[in-house]
Formats: sequence, C-alpha cells, structure tokens
Amino acid sequence: MIASEFKRRRRQLMRMMEPNSIAILPTAPVARRNRDVDYAYRPDSDFYYLTGFPEPEAVAILIPGRKQAEYILFCRERHPEREQWDGARAGQEGAVRIYGADDSFPIGDLNEILPRMLEQCARVYYAMGCNPELDKQISEWVSQIRTQSRAGVTGPLEFIALDHYLHDMRLYKSRSEIKAIRQAARISAQGHRRVMGACRPGLHEWRLEAEFVHECAMR
Repeated sequence: MIASEFKRRRRQLMRMMEPNSIAILPTAPVARRNRDVDYAYRPDSDFYYLTGFPEPEAVAILIPGRKQAEYILFCRERHPEREQWDGARAGQEGAVRIYGADDSFPIGDLNEILPRMLEQCARVYYAMGCNPELDKQISEWVSQIRTQSRAGVTGPLEFIALDHYLHDMRLYKSRSEIKAIRQAARISAQGHRRVMGACRPGLHEWRLEAEFVHECAMR
C-alpha cells in the first residue's frame, strides 16, 4: 500500500473528529511463544490501517489543526545491536521520512510528552479495552490533569470510541485498496493451486503449509 493511501485515511479520520480533540492508537504487543522466542509480529489492524507502520512498541497520535504537527508517531529508537536480532528499525527519522509522520519521538518519552498533549484537548478518541496497560496510563494522566482545574487546566472532558469510526471507514474501499485485495486474492489462489497439486496421501500438514507459504512469498 502506498504512503499516500495511509495519509488519505488519516486525513479522513481527522475531518470526522470534533474540534479540540486527540486520537490515540497503540499497536499490538509482541506475543511471546516460549522463553526468548516470539511469534511473527503482526501490528494492530486499526493502527496499521492509519499508519502502515509494521513495528511493535509504537503509538500513533492525531491532533487535527495542531500547528506543530498533526500526526505524531512514538516508536523505538534505532539500536544497531538489537537490529541484528530483531530486524531493522525505522527510528524517529524513518518514521518521518518513510512513514509520513509530521513528528516522531522515542516510545520511552510517551509518559512525559503525551500527558502535555492531553492537557490541550477536550475530547479523546480511543478504543478502551484493547490495551489494558495504556488504558490505565491514560486514566491516570487524565485524573492528574483534572486535579489542576484550579490552575485553569481542564483537559479531556469526553472519551469517544475510536474503533467505531475506524471500522466504519474500513467498510468502504478505495481504488488502491481494491487493487491490493485483488492482488492478494490472485496470490492466495495460486498458493492453493500449488497445495492441491502437491497433496497426496501420507503427506504431513506442515509440508503443505510450506508449499503454500513458499508460493505466496515468491509472488
């Protein structure tokens, strides 16, 4: 999917958001298989739909009308040693240059920066229940902000279910999305034909899986 498609989706969502609001989208956590081995990583579908960012430990922020930056991406910093084991990281520079963020910060700075962003917003678009750890953090930040009401800091007054908006958006496909779906269907069909051609009595399922994965990966 091309970068302009993700930008179009972000713009569409921000047009739907109320004034003086913020959207917070965390990606999925890494799933541990056993000991020090993880499952192949898959980002959260809603997060990926808006960002195209494939790495774990990331949070996307959308603040319509913000002068400094409307789309902010918190993600991992570059780490040459870990990248030898886990694969390349975009880092803050790559988040802006490759993935179209207006600004980017290390994920470790989330606790310091995001509460200050929340102070300026009256509404929070967020999918509660998908990320319990971040749910707790956001609730604590908002509670702390509300204790500053005598100093003129109001902070968020309303939480709005972000997944309701995103899932409605995802029902309607653009030309680029339809093209990608058709390509995926062709590749999947080719993989299934290869599996049918290789299938014979006594063959283990993992052998057929290998045939399917190989065919799809080569397309």
